[in-house]
Amino acid sequence: MNHQPLDGIRVIELGSFIAGPFATRILAEFGAEVVKVEPPGGDQIRKWGLAAEGEEDSYFSKVILRNKKSVVVDLHYEEGREIVRELLRQADVVVENFKPGTLEKWNLSHREMRELNPGLIITSVTGYGQTGPYRHRPGFGNIAESFGGLRYVTGYPDRPPVRVGLSLADSISGLYAVIGTLLALFHRDRNQDATGQVVDVALYESVFSLLESILPEYVHLGAVRERTGNQLATTAPSNIYPTKDGKWVAIGANSDSLFKRLMTLMGREDLAQKPELSDNRGRVAAAGRIDALIGEWTLRHTCDEVVAMLEQAAVPAGPVYGIADIFRDPHYREREMFLPVPDASGAEIMMPGIVPKMSGTPGSVLRAGPVSGAHTKEVLSACGFTEEQINEWRNKGVIHCG
Repeated sequence: MNHQPLDGIRVIELGSFIAGPFATRILAEFGAEVVKVEPPGGDQIRKWGLAAEGEEDSYFSKVILRNKKSVVVDLHYEEGREIVRELLRQADVVVENFKPGTLEKWNLSHREMRELNPGLIITSVTGYGQTGPYRHRPGFGNIAESFGGLRYVTGYPDRPPVRVGLSLADSISGLYAVIGTLLALFHRDRNQDATGQVVDVALYESVFSLLESILPEYVHLGAVRERTGNQLATTAPSNIYPTKDGKWVAIGANSDSLFKRLMTLMGREDLAQKPELSDNRGRVAAAGRIDALIGEWTLRHTCDEVVAMLEQAAVPAGPVYGIADIFRDPHYREREMFLPVPDASGAEIMMPGIVPKMSGTPGSVLRAGPVSGAHTKEVLSACGFTEEQINEWRNKGVIHCG
């Protein structure tokens, strides 16, 4: 097996739900040893979403916990906190998403972690960050997408704001957590002092960072971007359009040359030559009329026909896929985006593939998310705890072994 970029890096996951575990999932796919510390009963993500018949753990948890080791420790016991301290002494990274103040109650503050291990990277993912007047507020993705401004511009102008059907804020924050962790590791290992630092990721800031030019438009022009449905507010034409067979196709002809190619394909060279539609600002002003004309054209053809014609004309387009469409598509298969992964029971679970693709050090998925506590004894033994200590803690309820 090829060496992976994070071989030898040990990560302790104190996170729960989505954002922290999503970040560590990516680290684990590229070689990091990720030890997930769960409370008795396991991370609540194990009960989110559908599960196989007769099983407790959801498919969601088996995906987001893949490649990880699970240790169950009750942090309400001092012995449990000492176990975590020993794990931290031997780690490169800890990823936590407790509300600020929680770890302090357990004498596991960021300062105390750094004292245990000066080289430790502490990646913290919270709703509002480690500072500021709202730092103590609890925050989930739903709240962050609203507070961060994304929901306000999502949906149609005559209807309430809507959410994307996924945990977008958590996943974006997880990606920022990965970026910050890798930057901190690079800095630590490049410099002789070998000191760690805190990577402070706030859910709402991760969302806010996606808002393009909305801030300067408001501050300097007084403009407030509103909901525009599937039509982009800043460029046109870019929308989804109905087809003859009852499907939808996305078309992005929002550059000057693309617009001309699309109009020529549609037999509307007259529009391609109009001075008022020759640049993006003019097309944005006429977006409703342009979209209506494109929709009339797409309705005369099937989705496959539209995509084929636009591909021939070198205009970006693609069908609006559901999961059944995705699973049939040969491109997904060629790119190894469907991975059969062995479960603890020996059965295979189909999971999404690895992103990004790397030519020299590709990631891998060796196993689905483990049952809660599956690696408690293994990890604690490797840390130097004796079998007598482990049995004593198990009998007391400090730890659980799967």
